[in-house]
Amino acid sequence: MNSDAILKSLDLIGEKCADPTPLVYERLFRQSPDVKPLFIRDSNGLVKGEMLSQVIECILDFAGARSYSANLIPSELTNHATLGVPPEVFATFFTTVMETFREIGGEDWTAEMDEAWRNLTDGLGKLVSRHMAEMKAGEA
Repeated sequence: MNSDAILKSLDLIGEKCADPTPLVYERLFRQSPDVKPLFIRDSNGLVKGEMLSQVIECILDFAGARSYSANLIPSELTNHATLGVPPEVFATFFTTVMETFREIGGEDWTAEMDEAWRNLTDGLGKLVSRHMAEMKAGEA
């Protein structure tokens, strides 16, 4: 996985957009309108901003040292399921972030960035899928 390309893409997003949070969540709510009511109390966007910040930190760890992300993601999948977030929505959120960032990056988003993010989201997707399977097996 090319963590340098991930870092460059995040720098690009920082240069082009002061706060990508509203754009990420607008996309999420278009893709999964059923989760929007879960944010009814987040009138000022602070919860969404904090969540996106944690996701970015997790992405950086997963793209690099993997000192905690491989444990945090399954834990958060379980936590979000108890809050009413369907596991499938949780599983696609990393792709939602990538798609939003690619759109913000526009013409400056490189093929290297795209490949790094696709590898990242593929890896994250496999981790989430494994945990989802374990959750279902535990229910049986």
